[in-house]
Amino acid sequence: MFLQEIIYKLEVGGEKRYVRLGMVALVVIFLLLLQNWLSFRNFSNSEAMDAAQVGRNLAEGKGFSTELIRPFSIYLLQQKADPNDADPARLRSPHPDLANAPVYPLMLAGLMKTLPFKYPVNTNAPFLSQEHRFKRYQPDLLIAFFNEFLFFVLIAQTFFLARRLFDPGIAWVSALLLAGSNLLWQFAFSGLSTLLLINIFMGLCWALVALEKAAREGTASPGRVARLALAVGAIVGVGALTRYSFGWLIVPALLFVLYVGAQRRVILTIATLAAFLAVLSPWVARNVHLSGMPFGLASFAPIEATSLFPEHQLERSLTPVFQQIGPRLLLGKLTNNAREILQNEVPLIGGTWLAPLFLVGLLVAFQNPTLNRLRYFILLSLGLLILVQALGRTQISADAPLINTENLLVLLYPVILIFGVWLFFLLLDQVTFAHTYLRFGVIGVFGIVVCLQLLMLPITTHVNPVAYPPYYPPIIQKTCSWMRPDELMMSDVPAAVAWYGDRQCLELTLNAKSEFFAINDAPRLKPIQALYLTPQTIDFKLLQDWVRGGDNNWGSFILEVFVKKEIPNGFPLNHMPSGLLPEQMFFSDWQRWNVSSVDLKK
Repeated sequence: MFLQEIIYKLEVGGEKRYVRLGMVALVVIFLLLLQNWLSFRNFSNSEAMDAAQVGRNLAEGKGFSTELIRPFSIYLLQQKADPNDADPARLRSPHPDLANAPVYPLMLAGLMKTLPFKYPVNTNAPFLSQEHRFKRYQPDLLIAFFNEFLFFVLIAQTFFLARRLFDPGIAWVSALLLAGSNLLWQFAFSGLSTLLLINIFMGLCWALVALEKAAREGTASPGRVARLALAVGAIVGVGALTRYSFGWLIVPALLFVLYVGAQRRVILTIATLAAFLAVLSPWVARNVHLSGMPFGLASFAPIEATSLFPEHQLERSLTPVFQQIGPRLLLGKLTNNAREILQNEVPLIGGTWLAPLFLVGLLVAFQNPTLNRLRYFILLSLGLLILVQALGRTQISADAPLINTENLLVLLYPVILIFGVWLFFLLLDQVTFAHTYLRFGVIGVFGIVVCLQLLMLPITTHVNPVAYPPYYPPIIQKTCSWMRPDELMMSDVPAAVAWYGDRQCLELTLNAKSEFFAINDAPRLKPIQALYLTPQTIDFKLLQDWVRGGDNNWGSFILEVFVKKEIPNGFPLNHMPSGLLPEQMFFSDWQRWNVSSVDLKK
């Protein structure tokens, strides 16, 4: 009788809800363990390392400073510095970060204050090593766990938004399909701010839906409607402080508020814009004070990856020339990139073919005005983000296709998925099934096809967690241990040196002579006391760079070292340790590797 009572409660009684929650929890835990075992990889994206090292500086009380020094950042700081300043580039004090928006590094700083981050490489801990060989970096893993948490928050937001807009069936299918997105899992492991930004965009959709309903029904108080308008502007402001390009969404957000605001539309639109500017202005003022540009280095994204500044040449330039910039240059970049985005990325937003279902759904009218208005907001956002992504695309997108901070279309994927699932159910309702289980079978096949990339991973993929070449944290930490904390390195992987090695590192200058010595010999800058090169430079592109760049470039420098087995005359870093060639090189002003780390700290 006791067992029968338990079974009855589990099947029919109130405990049935807890059984479902328990099953959901087990599925979540299983997904986490399986995905981390199969797909986790240490950071392979320099943007993730850059944000992480800024977060660590914040956690250590150094403010919004960076150990990744870009020559172009030196140029901007010198332009704004006092002529009599002894340290105009801020190389002898914490170097202000001009590359990152502040929200994500700030959240990482809080995470580093809360969790036990262990920065030295561990070759003894299970899962982090295999037979005392390095496999995984613990801080990278903790940041990935944080992003996975954001992923599940996003799944919950998607479920509740879909249930509010449509019904529980669409909500469950949308949430499950989102959980099966291979692309979003890759973003979770990447360490980028993308999942945080998608959550912010979903919060914006919630605020717009609530504002539309309150303004249309007229049952809410004027104060509540005004607070919702302020919330819309503040959310876009927070998004812009997470990634500057997100701030362009204030345009469709203002149009939405202006359209649904009824008699108070002007006041509500002004309130939305005021909240946006109030959130964004202090950080913009900080950037203008330091660099003269409202968004620091990101202000120059439209001219990067153009014929004037190809690849990463702008951020590696100490004396850039801007005279040839004109509308024709920007228009050419915009049209070329927009054409590629429309052909290759829009049809596969989120890595699936649900985007075409959303576009087809534009032809279907809703009886619910909220759905119509939200759909038009998404469409306006899509068109705007295509233009922003096309104009702001840099070499980062070429180095890491799809998994980069310049992929803005992925921000729309959860909402597009909801509308795509709705259209699928609308079409499914037109079919008469002899048995109910056949309908569920079709839904199951639909889900399998959408999530096929993720489902095939255990069969087709075995990811090496070490992102080498070019990043191998043990060697990076070893070379950095030869440096004092106040000394300046230069490297072709400066973000990795800053993050894994915790040393101030200058990005490789455009050439090995004039720009190198312009920094090394400048009395008000700082001498470069070590040069660390990896397969990022020592690879098949070396010959191309050597032929194209002439005698002064780094390709010629490295070839001379390989061929003559000696460091070029006149180069101040004329000592090399043994054991790193042929894949890596380290040059120093003296034989640091023969001195203990205790002496280097003195």
